[in-house]
Amino acid sequence: MKKLLAILIIIFFNTNVLADKMTKSGFLNNKVSYLKDQKINNPQNKILLIYNHGQTTHDGPSNDCAWKGGMNNMSSLVGKKVKDKEIVVYLFCTGKLKGDDYKRLWNKKKFIEPYKGKPKLEKRLDANLKLIEDFTAQGFNKKQIFITGRSCGGWMTMMLLSRYQNIFAGGISFVPECYGRLTKAYKVNKVGVEDALKKFEKKDGPGPANMRQMQIDEIKKSSNLPVLVFTHPKDPFGGLVSDWVEEVSGVERIVISQNNKVNGKSCKVWGKPIKNYHDMDRATCFKEYNPKILDFIASKIN
Repeated sequence: MKKLLAILIIIFFNTNVLADKMTKSGFLNNKVSYLKDQKINNPQNKILLIYNHGQTTHDGPSNDCAWKGGMNNMSSLVGKKVKDKEIVVYLFCTGKLKGDDYKRLWNKKKFIEPYKGKPKLEKRLDANLKLIEDFTAQGFNKKQIFITGRSCGGWMTMMLLSRYQNIFAGGISFVPECYGRLTKAYKVNKVGVEDALKKFEKKDGPGPANMRQMQIDEIKKSSNLPVLVFTHPKDPFGGLVSDWVEEVSGVERIVISQNNKVNGKSCKVWGKPIKNYHDMDRATCFKEYNPKILDFIASKIN
């Protein structure tokens, strides 16, 4: 009887977890589900937010995309109107892409620069450009398209905007970082950013460290980057190594908070108090920033 009960509990848990998983690209409704009709009427009068998820692998392929529990805040923007134009959100799943040299990049014993081929982030960038072309062919106005993303998706958003900022409206980057738990693993709060990044290079080799810095240097060259960036100092990934974004012309950075509250409201993720601050953009309290996001969007469209 106990075995049967245990099996039923496992089945119940796995069923609910799988039901929460979103593995395909598509337009979302405001209830965190896919629109039944994926054809958008009157696209020229819509504001399109393309959402790019994070990565569970640094440069390799993955089946992951997003979880319903983490998409509540993005879905809450669906249907909102800015300057009489309605917002639509498109979840873009690109996890299965892989870098050409992913088997060597994070292995410092095997990796010798240069990187051979294109990294995953570059392929995700190219996929977004192709998607934008597809949407404009359907009637969407490029100047009403925003690239958004979290974690690696947020990092890629800044890369993309730094190269092609004039072909669409702007970007929104949530807790951007794509090179591991830099803040926590290398104890930035104790040793400082410079020494922490030296430890990162020593541990994982120059490949990832140099790639990260080259991407930052390219982003910094932007003359006027129309990106809204959200960070949190306790984010174990980019928390204390994100100050460089303030050096980028045009970027508006918002430090979400110093703790687990926003405007006095406690932050919860999947019904539980937040523990991993890399999830702040997924927390219930993050909706407090919806007015700011809408104001940013309004400032970038005619």
